[in-house]
Amino acid sequence: MVALIGVLVLLVIILLVLASCVKIVPQANAVIVERLGAYLATWSVGLHIKMPFIDRVAKRVILKEQVVDFPPQPVITKDNVTMKIDTVVFFQITDPKLYTYGVENPIMAIENLTATTLRNIIGDLELDQTLTSRETINTKMRSALDVATDPWGIKVNRVELKNIIPPAAIQDAMEKQMKAERERRESILRAEGEKRSTILVAEGKKQSAILDAEADKESAILRAEAEKEKRIREAEGQAEAIIKIQQATADGIRFIKEAGADDAVLQLKSLEAFAKAADGKATKIIIPSEIQGLAGLVRSVAEVAKEE
Repeated sequence: MVALIGVLVLLVIILLVLASCVKIVPQANAVIVERLGAYLATWSVGLHIKMPFIDRVAKRVILKEQVVDFPPQPVITKDNVTMKIDTVVFFQITDPKLYTYGVENPIMAIENLTATTLRNIIGDLELDQTLTSRETINTKMRSALDVATDPWGIKVNRVELKNIIPPAAIQDAMEKQMKAERERRESILRAEGEKRSTILVAEGKKQSAILDAEADKESAILRAEAEKEKRIREAEGQAEAIIKIQQATADGIRFIKEAGADDAVLQLKSLEAFAKAADGKATKIIIPSEIQGLAGLVRSVAEVAKEE
């Protein structure tokens, strides 16, 4: 019974040892394996088996891009202004072996290298250049760090200046300058708005004057057209009245002729017509000789009648 228990324990130990020898490396990872303390191999993604007791996993390395945010570092510009700048470094491990054996603490090494490189670059720039040349500083930092970390199996993809913190006095001066600039822009925008408003008001008055003038013109034209139409209608009425009078006179003469009146009657009618004409506004009336003779005859007859 004791022997059976000992066999079972031995089998369990053997299974545990065999299980520990089987290793699965996940995606975007690498494993550094050592044999008896010396570098043996770099396992990539997949299933791997190591020798028991003599092989061991020395380090697991992440191959994905990593981001490290370093605290603000004090730097001095060319014009002796002390400021603090914090940086963000994006890097990726390209060689797990160099990363494992190249440097003791890779992250600390990158931080110290970043601070040194940043001081060297900022030391060649003045304050204004530092505040306006972020992209240039980022490019120089990335290039310098990439070269320096290459022996460590690290590739620096990007470096960003997260914050640039100048001294408090300079910050106050910058804020006052920015405030003055905002006020200046606000004044310019207000002046442009008032100018635009004045132009719009003037345009409105101009359009109103034009419309008023056009309205007066249209009204004068309409009044002239109405007066013209009135005069035409009056002239047409007078002409029609004259035509009717002439037509009535002609009809009367024709009626007398149709009635067989002699010359004496016609002359008397003519005399009546001239008598009516004499009642008008005419100052001179020319009477034909025939009517004058007839008038003399009538006067003679009237004188004879008075004598009798």
